[in-house]
Amino acid sequence: MVEPHHDHDHDHEGHDHPHAEIAEAGRPGYYDIMETAVRELLIERKMIRADEIRRQIEVIDSRTPALGAKVVARAWVDPRFKARLLANGRTACEELGISFYDDTELIVLENTPEVHNLIVCTLCSCYPRPVLGLPPDWYKLKPYRARAVSEPRAVLAEFGTEISQDVEIRVSDSTAMVRYLVLPMRPDGTDSYSEQQLADLVTRDAMIGVIPVQLQGE
Repeated sequence: MVEPHHDHDHDHEGHDHPHAEIAEAGRPGYYDIMETAVRELLIERKMIRADEIRRQIEVIDSRTPALGAKVVARAWVDPRFKARLLANGRTACEELGISFYDDTELIVLENTPEVHNLIVCTLCSCYPRPVLGLPPDWYKLKPYRARAVSEPRAVLAEFGTEISQDVEIRVSDSTAMVRYLVLPMRPDGTDSYSEQQLADLVTRDAMIGVIPVQLQGE
């Protein structure tokens, strides 16, 4: 059963759009030109400084899936942290020193033997960037954005993830203000693993929900 969560108040700034002009090779596209013009205008009118823009870019560039993996591993070893994470993803992440540079809410969805969660943004590419960094290219493509909702089992199968028919698939649609992160199931055979060893197993795609976490070498 698919239960998409829809809220189309999307933040389109910085996202791919179906109607966006495709830049010719070596030439900036429409949104590149607009971004440059707006940025230069804001600097010229002293509404923002160039060094502030540079610092913000550095913050965004510093975010990688390793941050999300750290969160997942902590939830696996600390039941009280896991409860706080599922209650309020953002504040739990902040406990681990992960700052949020925007006003988005983070909802963490737990995979269980009965429920598998999948994340999508049907209109653009809204994504939990503070904990995962930049989204993969396939996440932004129209086929994934459309088919993840209409035929999630088929999409998952294309990633090599076969979901039993008795497992419910829940598809959550990210928005401008609400982002999602999947808390994947801890793999069997990891009881002796340290928190860092567990974090090393967690991949970006597992936190989007397209693959499970697997032991290395499987």
